[in-house]
Amino acid sequence: MAELKIAQHLIAEENAKRAAALKADYDALGANLGRRGVDIDAITTKVAAFFVAVPSWGVGTGGTRFARFPGTGEPRGIFDKLDDCAVIHQLTQATPTVSLHIPWDKADAGELRAKGDALGLSFDAMNSNTFSDAPGQKRSYKYGSLSHTDAATRQQAIEHNLECIEIGKALGSKALTVWIGDGSNFPGQSNFTKAFERYLVAMAEIYKGLPDDWRLFSEHKMYEPAFYSTIVQDWGTNYLIAHTLGPKAQCLVDLGHHAPNTNIEMIVARLIQFGKLGGFHFNDSKYGDDDLDAGAIEPYRLFLVFNELVDAEYRGVKGFHPAHMIDQSHNVTDPIESLINSANEIRRAYAQALIVDREALSGHQNENDALMATETLKRAYRTDVEPILAEARRRAGGAIDPVAAYRASGYRRKVSAERPASMAGGGGIV
Repeated sequence: MAELKIAQHLIAEENAKRAAALKADYDALGANLGRRGVDIDAITTKVAAFFVAVPSWGVGTGGTRFARFPGTGEPRGIFDKLDDCAVIHQLTQATPTVSLHIPWDKADAGELRAKGDALGLSFDAMNSNTFSDAPGQKRSYKYGSLSHTDAATRQQAIEHNLECIEIGKALGSKALTVWIGDGSNFPGQSNFTKAFERYLVAMAEIYKGLPDDWRLFSEHKMYEPAFYSTIVQDWGTNYLIAHTLGPKAQCLVDLGHHAPNTNIEMIVARLIQFGKLGGFHFNDSKYGDDDLDAGAIEPYRLFLVFNELVDAEYRGVKGFHPAHMIDQSHNVTDPIESLINSANEIRRAYAQALIVDREALSGHQNENDALMATETLKRAYRTDVEPILAEARRRAGGAIDPVAAYRASGYRRKVSAERPASMAGGGGIV
């Protein structure tokens, strides 16, 4: 029996207030979907089985390049972070895994695994850090890490990634995500070809350290922290990396790592087609890598991404099992509430994609009927699937309204009294 951070009777009491309304809404939606030939219970079952990992760093308050304004009751370390992650899963029943970031989350692997087991959590992909310098680090990553001109600095970055793999093996993780901030800020500062060659050689060394049942996710990003060029700047370069390294290497798509108005759903389709879609970092953006809550700005785009994922599922694409993780920075909201909402928005997009009439859509596409093809997608997107999401949570023991239950629990007040107040930070994203 997992240790519960919020009393289950409180969730039950909150659910009792909303049970009748949920039943009425669920029955009405079921009748609506039934007329379309869709079994609502089958959709609810699939939604209940869809999970997304939460990032350990997401439960703390983020920041910008200018300042950080800490919230109350912030986690003091990885064990507090796991407590907060357990609250999110208890209420949503959608986030049973946590993605760790080393060295920030480094601790005794046995203690970490025991804590996870006690809370009913397991560990998702490991994340390395060579985009900033850790205390006591011999060589700086100011001018790069895996692509650095200095061989000793590259070796230091390689060894750090190999260490992340070893930690992950002890925790039961099955993947390593590598994102680097390497690049240049001025024309001529770096030789594009030589820097990429160095990166590929370094990544090949990390790849050799992967267990047979692991995957290596490389992550592309158009800009920042380097503003003139980055080593892995787009999905095409990312595909070249994964193709060059081997079958265990795949591409990770962060929704905020693209230029505004980029057709991300088409990128997803291409990577699926050639067997190189590793997974996602879900978030949202208005201008760049804003790391806003998933679905906060472009909920239709999130739906269109899931339309491609469900299409691949519908077609039975061989070996298709992308990883799903949230990657957000919460500057003005309670991080737990934002992660609760994001987990629900991701499931919402999945549920909407599941009710797309695939046969009708295919027919309209074959007939070049652009209007009816897009209307087929919009009909699914316009459907209010909230009763499905709430019922999936309720059946699994979660909350019908998880944010309301969280606020009623007083969890934030409780941990604020237990955890020392964080100091306001200066410039630098945390």
